[in-house]
Parts: sequence; structure tokens; C-alpha cells
Amino acid sequence: MQAIQQSGSTHTLCTTYDAYDPIFLKKVLPYIQYIEVTPDTIARALDDRITLNESIINSLLDVLPFVKVIAHGVGLSIGSYDDYSKAYINLLDELIETIPLAWHSEHLGYVRINGQNLNTMLALPRTKEMLDLICARVCLIQDRYKIPFLLENIVHLLPDAPADFSDAQFLNELTKRTGCGLILDVYNLECDSHNHRFDISGFLDELNFSPVKEIHIAGGTEYKGFKLDIHSNIVSDSTIDLTLQILKHPACQVETINYELLPEAVNVLGHDVVCEELKKLSKIFNTPTREFTGISS
Repeated sequence: MQAIQQSGSTHTLCTTYDAYDPIFLKKVLPYIQYIEVTPDTIARALDDRITLNESIINSLLDVLPFVKVIAHGVGLSIGSYDDYSKAYINLLDELIETIPLAWHSEHLGYVRINGQNLNTMLALPRTKEMLDLICARVCLIQDRYKIPFLLENIVHLLPDAPADFSDAQFLNELTKRTGCGLILDVYNLECDSHNHRFDISGFLDELNFSPVKEIHIAGGTEYKGFKLDIHSNIVSDSTIDLTLQILKHPACQVETINYELLPEAVNVLGHDVVCEELKKLSKIFNTPTREFTGISS
């Protein structure tokens, strides 16, 4: 594993902030240029309505002079046949009114059927009908919010349904029709390779890299031999090596590399371990670091 050699690189580093922990936020600031926030995760019930946690919003406002904020949702359920989630849209409306987002994104999957939450996320059937549905919804979302919108490849928990497109073909056609961007989750690719013998090399050879604006990296766990998309650990060498390979692609225009962690994982790993991981990643990917004495804890 070697640090990538970049000339005039615009790659930056990002991590997740989904809990009110200003000490953690202050500690990671020297290593990152973006903060990812998940509207669903920072929501709370207040006066019979769901709204964003004001304390977390205030902590984000405190660091706006030093980092850019991006939103990454889990509850939009863009692939549900009946409609995507209006509750999530309301939270995103509130967030965008409060925080100037660099862009926002979602997972290319669904979490609801007939209005009922599945408590997990499932991948879409790659059919012509589903592509038409997703493209129409992406266009509506892009018309509503005048900032870039990205979609992320997700882990396949179940074997594939009959498809009209390969994974890469579906993404290529989606971005061609709508102009939306992509998040390439490298750890998700590794999960699919481990669990379903997914051909990562074939996928990357076929993928149009130009819309890929963000890369996600993470560390997870296995359960009974099944690699789970649970962002709870430091990043493995294999994930880093695959990311370095992707960044060398001549059409790659990735702006930020996002080390994702669940809020619970921050508590388990501890601030120091997360900061050391970010420090290591900044060296590997040759991303900027800085001295920082900004907000008070």
C-alpha cells in the first residue's frame, strides 16, 4: 500500500458527524475539509412533529468557516414503487434552509414497502421500468434543490432479480439521463464481492467515472461469513488499495473521500482512534491537513 502521487489534486477528506459531540468535531477538523450529516439520524420528535436536532445544527454552524457540509440520507427510499418519503424531504428542506450544503445524496435503494419501514435497505431491480421511475424522481429532486444530487451504490443483501442492465450500465444510464452525480462506496463493492462473487474489476471497467464526485470508505464486520455494511471500524488495507486503484483512473474526478462511521462506532473506537485513522488516511491519499485552534469545546 503506497500513498497516491497526485499533481494538483483536488481530493479532500470527509467524515461523518451525526451526534452532538463538539469535542469530537473539534478533534477531527485538522484532517477533514467536509463533514457528512444524515438528516434522518439528527432528527428528533418535538411538539408532535419531526424536526432536526437544534444542538447538532448549531455545532455545524460553528464549524462552517472551516469545513463544507454535505447531507447523506438513508430514509428517502427513492426506489419505493408508491413514492419516496415526504417526511425525509421535509427534513431536507429544513436542513437546506439552515445549512448551506455543498451537495446532498442518497442511497440507490428502498427502505419502505406500502408505507411500512423494512428496517433495512434493499437494492433496486435493474429494469427499464425502475430506471424510468428513478430518473423521473431524480429530476424532481434536482428541480426542488438547486444543488448537486448524488446517488450511492448499496450492498446487495439478496441475490439479484432478473435485470435489463448490469450494475454499471444502470448507473451510466441514470447519470446520462439526469445529470446527477454518483457516490462510489468501495466497501460496499467489497461486501458484494465477498457475499455474491460480484466482479469488481468488470464493474469498474464498465463504469463511467465522470459523474463520481465522492468515494465512501469504511470498515465493517462479518456475521456467519456474511460481510455486513456496518460502518464500525477502521479501514482495511484492501479497501484502501482498491480506492487508490480507482483514483488513478484517467476519468476520475472525485472531490472527496469520505470515511464513514456510525455514531455508535465513534463511542466504541474512541476519539483518538478515529483521529489517528483520519491522520493515516490523509497521508495515504495526500489530502490537506492543518493546524486548528477554532471552536472551543
